[in-house]
Amino acid sequence: MNLFLRFSTYIGENVESLALEVVEGVLHRLKLDIPQWEKKQAIDMYVSLLRFFGESLVNEDKELVPDFFIDWSKKNAAMQISSNGKISEIAVRYPPTRDVLLEIVTEISIELGLSIKENAFIIKRLNTLLDISLNETIFAFERLFEESREVTQKELAALSAPIIPVKDGVVILPLIGDIDTYRVNYIIEHVIPKIGAMDIHYLIADFSGIYTINVDIAEYLDQIGSMLQLMGICVLTTGLRPELAQIVVNSRINISSINTFANVKKALESVK
Repeated sequence: MNLFLRFSTYIGENVESLALEVVEGVLHRLKLDIPQWEKKQAIDMYVSLLRFFGESLVNEDKELVPDFFIDWSKKNAAMQISSNGKISEIAVRYPPTRDVLLEIVTEISIELGLSIKENAFIIKRLNTLLDISLNETIFAFERLFEESREVTQKELAALSAPIIPVKDGVVILPLIGDIDTYRVNYIIEHVIPKIGAMDIHYLIADFSGIYTINVDIAEYLDQIGSMLQLMGICVLTTGLRPELAQIVVNSRINISSINTFANVKKALESVK
């Protein structure tokens, strides 16, 4: 019988005990204690993986990496994102997993009398599986992390520039937190159209809640004010602390065109 076929048959006949050995070996080396459901899930995955691996050695038409293994890798990344975990928490599991698996296949190779060359071929195939799994996990984590960060940015941007109606034809736009290019673009793309759809005559832009701002952002905000004025909306500015006022002075903004008030109350009193 072909030695690879014997190896494949051995894997198939002992797949459950081998999968258990892998999981327990990895947990022992990492000194991890995981819930029973998670352990069972890992065992089931390694049963499928080892069975596939054994079959792939004697079936040249078999794909190099099974879809279920790639899906499993992606799910690991998704679980880390949902629990605010780090990709390093997954990455550290790969070296001990690799060691345990290589020790197992080498022991089987010795028991079945495979040559060094044949064992090296098996190890190479196994390393390829693990490398692709790790890459897919990292790629999925990065993609999901960016998607999560974008959602968070949108939520923060919405919170940082709420539209607050105070009386007929008058709204307050309190700018809150750190204002950067992303939030300025959010205001242009989402806030301005909402204001334009409302029956607004006055908009009070309150800067008292802004932590930091630079000259470029100040100029962008001035452009937003100009857009609103072109829409027939009078823009009143409040809450410009001395350090923010200094940035405005140092910019290319025409200060004489800004209707500035000490606070929102004063601005409201000026609205007739």
